Order: sequence, then structure tokens, then C-alpha cells
Amino acid sequence: MIKQILFTAAWFAATGSAAAGDMFSDLRGWELRTEPAADLASAIGVHAGGVVAVSGSPSGFFATTASYRNYRLHVEWRWPAKVGNAGVLLNISDGPMDRVWPLSVQVQTKSGNAGDLLPMAGAKFAEPLTGDKPAVKARMAASSERPAGEWNSADIVSRDGVIEVMVNGVPQNRVTGATPREGRIGFQLEGTPYELRHVELTPLE
Repeated sequence: MIKQILFTAAWFAATGSAAAGDMFSDLRGWELRTEPAADLASAIGVHAGGVVAVSGSPSGFFATTASYRNYRLHVEWRWPAKVGNAGVLLNISDGPMDRVWPLSVQVQTKSGNAGDLLPMAGAKFAEPLTGDKPAVKARMAASSERPAGEWNSADIVSRDGVIEVMVNGVPQNRVTGATPREGRIGFQLEGTPYELRHVELTPLE
């Protein structure tokens, strides 16, 4: 398993992001779903330099209107003031909701847990889960997160049910047999403001 993830790490280094597209040139192509309902522009702001400010509330998520299958996703995030809880939602699909969370696989960016993987609202993968509320596929290595105020990066590959995650260049997780295998891409709002930049998606052949 480690060899397979390190192969992915080498692939990242070789390909870079030349073919990637910045997903936040503006807010077109994104929609917000929260409880209570809110306006996208009131919860998310795109600032100078391409930094996206996420309010963290009300609880819910914002997601692309387009769906994707087989891709590499690069995300950079930071907690500008205090650390908190959030996540990247992969392959969001129609189906049952878990409170405000959609059917999807979450890459955890919660402080102290970045790199954990969670099947949300009925999503599945082959590897066993540990813990409770929520049960997760915990990261494989020691924490590679950076302190509040510093930028973190996640490099994620989703290909035919295999999801691999690196945090700040460190291989942290891998699952197989994941469902759903395609869908929208989104980010959680869980109470704490955070920032995003360089959110880039590269389709894989």
C-alpha cells in the first residue's frame, strides 16, 4: 500500500499542475446548501490574489454544479485566526443526507485530523473504520499539518474507486472500492472561518 501511495507522490512531482484549472476564478459554477438557507456570496468571498474566505456558518457545504470522475485535486487551506473543523467532499451524489452532509467521501481538514477519510451519508469503501461519531479511516502517518496561519496543502487522487491523499507532501491515506466514484466536489462549513487558495482540478485519462 505504501509503495502505491509513494508512486502517486512521484506522479504528483512529475506532472505538477500545468494541466490544472483553478476552480475559484469566481463563484460561478458553485452552489451553497446550508441550514438555515443562506446566500452563497454571504458565506463565501473571493478576494485579491485568489484567496477564498469561507465564513464557516451556517452549517452546510458549498459544491460545484459540475460532476467529475477520475481526477487529481489540489487544495490549499489555512485557519487565519484559530483552528477548527472542515473537510473536502469528494464525489457528492444525490441520495440521503446525514443532517446537512451529502452522500460523499470526506477528506478531513479538521485540525489534528487532516488526512482522515470519512464515508458520508451512506458512502462506502473497502477498508475498515475506527472510532465512533464519526467512524473514520484514520491517516497512516504522524500529523503533517502546519500551525494556524500557515498554508496547508492536500493532493488527492480519485480514480475508479481508489482515493489517495497527501497532506503537505506526506502520504496520509488510501482507500479502495469507494462509492460513489464520481460526483460534485465541495467544502464543508462547520463553524470556524478558514481560507482556500489554488483549488485546482486535473482530469485523469
